[in-house]
Amino acid sequence: MNMEQQVEHSHLPIRGLSLHVAQAGKGELGTVVFLHGFPEIWYSWRHQMLAVAAAGYRAVAPDWRGYGLSDQPPEPEAASYDDLVEDLLAILDALSVPKAFLVAKDFGTMPAYEFALRHPSRTCGVMCLGVPFLNGGSSYTSLPEGFYILRWREPGRAEADFGRYDVKRVVRTIYVLFSRSEIPIAKEDQEIMDLADLSTPLPEWFTEDDLAVYASLYEKSGFRYPMEMTYRTLHKRKPIEDPKFQVPVFVVMGEKDYVFKFPSVESVLKDGIMEKFAPDLKITYIPEGSHFVQEQFPDKVNDLLISFLKDHPVSA
Repeated sequence: MNMEQQVEHSHLPIRGLSLHVAQAGKGELGTVVFLHGFPEIWYSWRHQMLAVAAAGYRAVAPDWRGYGLSDQPPEPEAASYDDLVEDLLAILDALSVPKAFLVAKDFGTMPAYEFALRHPSRTCGVMCLGVPFLNGGSSYTSLPEGFYILRWREPGRAEADFGRYDVKRVVRTIYVLFSRSEIPIAKEDQEIMDLADLSTPLPEWFTEDDLAVYASLYEKSGFRYPMEMTYRTLHKRKPIEDPKFQVPVFVVMGEKDYVFKFPSVESVLKDGIMEKFAPDLKITYIPEGSHFVQEQFPDKVNDLLISFLKDHPVSA
């Protein structure tokens, strides 16, 4: 069967919104919930969903509120990472899932880590791609004004920048920029969209058909809420007091992921800092892996994921 035949789509009433959820597999061995980042959607996990389904697990991949086929919250400026944690809990309840493995990347790692800390009895383990646990976040004061997060957290700036082009070109440009090993930083007289043009080829692992799927879903959602949820609420996050993970934590980093160059990220991974929070911690590096390592090297990530699941069988 192809992916369209294996993946089922539904909408769940979650905390006043209708959230889209893609699912595959029967789940004899447990449930795996996939949490996307930006500029991503449920489809970002297409390779992993089929792999865990074939291995005997139930794959669940929601579109976060304000993303893809899920409803837009009525007040984007009120966005909060707490909403994502509460949405995730409500999704598990709605699907009658007592506990699940969480697999997350990019900003999706933040609610995944937080959920595991707040709800260890509902969490089998956490596998995060591209972002270690940074309690309280990373400081960007050492980065130039043209750093993309600093630019995009200015209300209206990203929307004006993106608004010069159609949605497909915006998603294309962000994928090109984020798949590089250098942090996207614009010069004073540039916007972030000026850092790549249509002459820059797509990564070889990302097809025009893939791009068309992303574009169609961002045409529906727009970029206003994704900018709020991803970038403009980062400063609202509060450090968790004395965090200690009671579940296994697995971090997978592509060695060419530009996030490696964010302040404190490498030291958290390599200086034993994260081990203070996560006693049962495993860290794996994928040579040549980019920020989109699960799409770039799906077989490698799938093997790591299935091994992680099998190493931590769900007790009845």
